[in-house]
Amino acid sequence: MSGLKRYFIRLTYDGTNFCGWQNQLAQESVQGTIEAALTKLYRNPQKIVGCGRTDTGVHADDYFAHWDYEGILDDTVCTKLNSILPRSIAVKEIFEVSPECNSRYNATKRTYHYFIHTHKNPFLRLHSYEYPHHTLRLDLMAQAAEELLNYSEFLPLIKLDKEKGKTSCTLFSSKIECIEPHYYRYEISANRFLHNMVRRIVGMLILIGREKLSLDEFRESMQNQTPMRLINLAPANGLHLVHIEYPFLNHAKI
Repeated sequence: MSGLKRYFIRLTYDGTNFCGWQNQLAQESVQGTIEAALTKLYRNPQKIVGCGRTDTGVHADDYFAHWDYEGILDDTVCTKLNSILPRSIAVKEIFEVSPECNSRYNATKRTYHYFIHTHKNPFLRLHSYEYPHHTLRLDLMAQAAEELLNYSEFLPLIKLDKEKGKTSCTLFSSKIECIEPHYYRYEISANRFLHNMVRRIVGMLILIGREKLSLDEFRESMQNQTPMRLINLAPANGLHLVHIEYPFLNHAKI
């Protein structure tokens, strides 16, 4: 259509009650909820494409999707859309981009935060992994997190997608810190992420913090790309997508 324009939708969502970003049959997804709201607002079917998939229960503090619409949007579109969307999804802004811009494939850097709290706290439980069962050695966890930057192959720390078979990515940051007493934040940035990668890394860090997995065992597994003992997938609720970078957007926009 001659008047078709591409827009970026910048949004945030609480993933607690969603099956993840992507549309799923007979389940409520973030993508499907936004598409339904746009369809209601513009009275014809609307489709959007997200910057990436998030699993069931994972949150996004900052997320982008692109949307093709025939026409110019007025200044009230965000207000109108937010009035239709549930409180768990908020649209921050919608702005026009070049037709070739793609929210998924043009992203050059993604950053996730994973939160862990070690004292029972009802106000954090939906957005942080409550882990009051064992004392964690933060010094050992921090060392392992930093050493991940030495690697580009992550077969021991992913659920392998047999169809795509990808095991490599480039890490830009990997660190864990105590942000207040009994409350920890793991930060990881990469050009892309592999299936279950961040949650498996956190599971590994917790084992190291409990001294159930040694740093030497971790290094041997990463160097030889062999499975790690006992590793568990950390719960989804502690994981937040917090930042996406694009070469054509300035930092103020993001």
